[in-house]
Amino acid sequence: QVQLVESGGGSVQPGGSLRLSCAASGFTLDYYAIGWFRQAPGKEREGVSCINSSDSSAYYADFVKGRFTISRDNAKSTVYLQMNSLKPEDTAVYYCGRGPWICATSPKLYEYDYWGQGTQVTVSS
Repeated sequence: QVQLVESGGGSVQPGGSLRLSCAASGFTLDYYAIGWFRQAPGKEREGVSCINSSDSSAYYADFVKGRFTISRDNAKSTVYLQMNSLKPEDTAVYYCGRGPWICATSPKLYEYDYWGQGTQVTVSS
C-alpha cells in the first residue's frame, strides 16, 4: 500500500525556519519524483517544489526561490523541505505527493497520484 506521511509543521514567527519531512512507503522512492504542494484558506492547492530521484535535480516555484530547499534521502525513503525566511503568506497546509518519474518544472496537481495527509504551517507574529 502506497503511503506518504508529512511531519514537521508548526507555528513560527516571520523570518523563522521549519523543516518538513515526507516519509514514503509501499513503493520504491528511487523511481518517482516527489513534489511539495500547499493550500492556504480560500485558495487552490499550488505546487511549491519537486525533486527527481535520478539525479536529485530540483525545481521551485518563484515565490519560494532562495528561501526553500528540497532534498532527498533514498536510504530513509524520505524527502525534506527546508523552509527559511518564512513569511505570513507561507501559511498553509503543506502536502507531499508522488509524481512522474521526473519533474522538469514546478509540480502540477494532475501529475500526482498519491498524497499525504498534510501538515499545518503557520507564520505569524
